[in-house]
Amino acid sequence: MEIKHAKESTHWYDREGNPAYTVIGKNGKERNTTLRDARTLNLVPSVTTILGVAAKPGLERWKQEQVLLCALTLPRNDGESESDWINRIMEDSKESGRRAAERGTEIHAAIQGYYEGDPVADEYAAYVDAAHKEITKHFNDWPWIAEKSFAHGLGFGGKCDLYAEALGCTGFVIDIKTKDFGPDEKVEGYDEHLMQLAAYREGLNVPEARCANVFVSRNNPGISRVVEWSEEDLQRGWAMFQNLLSFYQVKNNHR
Repeated sequence: MEIKHAKESTHWYDREGNPAYTVIGKNGKERNTTLRDARTLNLVPSVTTILGVAAKPGLERWKQEQVLLCALTLPRNDGESESDWINRIMEDSKESGRRAAERGTEIHAAIQGYYEGDPVADEYAAYVDAAHKEITKHFNDWPWIAEKSFAHGLGFGGKCDLYAEALGCTGFVIDIKTKDFGPDEKVEGYDEHLMQLAAYREGLNVPEARCANVFVSRNNPGISRVVEWSEEDLQRGWAMFQNLLSFYQVKNNHR
């Protein structure tokens, strides 16, 4: 399928919240926006770029597990040096990670497309249906706005997966994640998920919005879980994010 929903972690936004993912280079060709471009054009980095300065223990553990699994399944060839064998294990583990990331991107794009009114390919129908059912069960049926972008005066921007305005409250902010899990496994969010949502609701100027991650299983189509964060958690997440933002701005000399 054609993936039209780009990866936000490398993205920049202008001060009005418009995506500025690419620029025209001196050779007249389009290329990805760089930090130097951002300084010149007064752009702000994405929320996930800011979060990239912090360690992600869950992700690192998953990477280590992939290396171990590959070591168990890739025997050393006759005459193969230890360094060549290790390199082969590392490359195979990276390929496993790439395949998982690509599959996650495809599923995410299908869910996002559904909320934008795009048709859903049969291959992704179970994932989309599971996510939609869980979102509706948890939040009722709201007119969701997909991929709403923003920029905040503190110097960061982003694009929210799903946002809804609601009477009687300030709204709902949802971020969709894919991961491998089964029907009996517990699914929990990490601090980076919390900080991302806390920053999104501030960036969207809905500082009291309810926020949740929707986790969709990559390896078990039809399974999805909603993890909603408490207001206490979100206040903590916002405090943590602001400290990461300050670190990023000082480190990169860009506010």
